[in-house]
Amino acid sequence: MLLKTKAGRLVELPSPEEDAAITAAAMSDPDALPFTDEEWEAVQPILRRGRPPAVTTKERITIRLSAEVVRSFRATGKGWQTRLDRVLQDWLKNHSPS
Repeated sequence: MLLKTKAGRLVELPSPEEDAAITAAAMSDPDALPFTDEEWEAVQPILRRGRPPAVTTKERITIRLSAEVVRSFRATGKGWQTRLDRVLQDWLKNHSPS
């Protein structure tokens, strides 16, 4: 039997007879016994997707800045928003926000 994957590749699945022979061979090897249904239920996936959660989170806002400021910070490359945040934090250390 042929199975088409999401990527469009064709994969040939074993026939019932071939599957039985594969299972019998696996069951005869004491070092490579297949998992039982209960063992499969206990398996926990270790796959982690995306960026790990941050220790401190930031708040998403909309802010209007001059084109010159945005252009200058963007020109510094990846991480420009973080650098802008650090500049503002540094300003807060020396000034009152009022």
